[in-house]
Amino acid sequence: MSFLENINSPADLKGLSRSELPILAAEIRKVIIDVVSKNGGHLAPSLGTVELAIAIHFVFNAPADKIIWDVGHQSYAHKLLTGRRERFHTLRQFEGICGFTRRSESPYDAFSTGHSSTSISAGLGIACAKRLKNDKSKVVAVIGDGSMTAGLAYEGLNQAGDINKNIIVILNDNDMSIARNVGALSSFLSRTFSAKYLQDFKKELGDFLKSLPKIGDDIYQFAKRSKESFKTFITPGMLFEAFNFEYFGPINGHNMNHLIDMLNNIKCLNEPVLLHVTTKKGKGYPPAEKNPVYFHGVECFNADTGKCTNKEHPIPTYTQVFGETLLKMAKSDERIIAVTAAMPEGTGLAKFAETYPDRFFDVGIAEQHAVTFAAGLASEGFKPVVAIYSTFLQRAYDQILHDVCIEALPVVFAVDRGGIVGEDGATHNGAFDFSYLRSLPNMVVMAPKDENELCRMLTTSLAHNGPIAVRYPRGTGEGVKMENQDLPIPIGKGEVLKKGDDVLILAIGRSVIEALAAHSTLTEQGISATVVNCRFVKPLDADLIGALAKEIPRIVTVEENVRHGGFGSAILECLSDEGITGFLLECIGIPDTFVEHGPQKILRSKYGIDALAIVHAVKRLMLDDR
Repeated sequence: MSFLENINSPADLKGLSRSELPILAAEIRKVIIDVVSKNGGHLAPSLGTVELAIAIHFVFNAPADKIIWDVGHQSYAHKLLTGRRERFHTLRQFEGICGFTRRSESPYDAFSTGHSSTSISAGLGIACAKRLKNDKSKVVAVIGDGSMTAGLAYEGLNQAGDINKNIIVILNDNDMSIARNVGALSSFLSRTFSAKYLQDFKKELGDFLKSLPKIGDDIYQFAKRSKESFKTFITPGMLFEAFNFEYFGPINGHNMNHLIDMLNNIKCLNEPVLLHVTTKKGKGYPPAEKNPVYFHGVECFNADTGKCTNKEHPIPTYTQVFGETLLKMAKSDERIIAVTAAMPEGTGLAKFAETYPDRFFDVGIAEQHAVTFAAGLASEGFKPVVAIYSTFLQRAYDQILHDVCIEALPVVFAVDRGGIVGEDGATHNGAFDFSYLRSLPNMVVMAPKDENELCRMLTTSLAHNGPIAVRYPRGTGEGVKMENQDLPIPIGKGEVLKKGDDVLILAIGRSVIEALAAHSTLTEQGISATVVNCRFVKPLDADLIGALAKEIPRIVTVEENVRHGGFGSAILECLSDEGITGFLLECIGIPDTFVEHGPQKILRSKYGIDALAIVHAVKRLMLDDR
């Protein structure tokens, strides 16, 4: 008999006895492992929160009570318990369920997530809204210890404590402990302090002490300090109680009975509460327990062995090429500093960190700080390279503008995962960087057509005395010959790759490969095209583009970025500035929408930014006889 097969909502879960819940947890783990082994996904975080998800839904009454999972990549068990069991096999697949929480996907997903550290702020907003509506239901925000490295989390804590709104924050501590779990005594004290009658007694005693004439408040503060000094000596509650949160923990996040008892106790409190639970990433699956970093976000693997089933590609990824190139360049230039925001492996900087530990800085999930920190380094003559995924760099826009660009500080932005990323979907596609970077004065923005050009662009970047961004895609390179890597590319200069008289195709970044594929198809159909690798979104090669546009007035621009304010818009501005008229132009790029999750190839076809879309655009222009 399977308990999970009979659970279609949290109401069904509440029909189980406590003794049956560990069996359910084992069933959930098996399903998660089976599906993620086929689809890829965030395995270790979700395995670590199975008991926590069960306990939360066992105690609280979602969707009336709002459960917010920070980032959302630890929410797979939550999805299985809230009506998505039968569709769970479609996780992260095209037109399947999302790998993160989505309000549009389920009423049990109280807030859409994908970027970290938003849960407390969102939860506080929901709690305030409930108070205004006289809604007595609860708000629970589950946040990981990694997300607590971001300032946004503390901004939420600060306001919640200040306005004393009813919110429960559950700190899921699964790796970097804020303070060491000191064992049974701490757990015992946390349980004792959480009992409702003791909370009531503490409040009544506090009110009594404060009511004493003249000396009451002083006695109350002394009593409170005395209690807190003992409690915080063995627990990490001092930090959170400084924010006016009632702190409980740390407790074992895999002890179901203990979790349920704690949650039942603290849900009766009408003030900001923080419950600190310790969990193990990858719990219940030995390969993930042994290597939680690898299984944090993993591709397809053999569930029996934990071994990756995707064949190793002989062509390195752009990320690998970036990491190896920067490591080589750092050997000959001691001024090069690498900075990342909690992604040393994801950005290809693990070897750099090992080789040059004094010149590598992982600032945690704090992209704003990373950028301003790099600006400080640059102001003292160093060459900081900030390696951050495109979608996460969005969080530091003001720091790029204010702290880097105004004074034209030489900070290099290595913008990984530019364009369509794939299965992680709307929150992770890097579809906006051309638009949000090219608008900034003093900023240079470029994108390589292949991995060899990426190396040359890094050389260019580190030789440039000002802000500069090189944006490259997720995935393997093109397998080109690696040559002239130390030869910089002149700022703002494009290159003509193919010559033809019928149409002018202006492409940037990975889209150059699609343009060349389209060129081959068009040639077979008797249409000759000039293909230009523009290399730079800013500054554009106005001389080259203007001269070609005068000769070939049918123009197609191609980019893997939103059309609004992107590369195509820059071309139109350039042609206008050059006083060129009488041309026909079609911009190919991502339309005014958020790209969903799915394989990159399918998404490029769906949104009309692949070689076939270029061919169709050219044919439309050829039919236009204006």
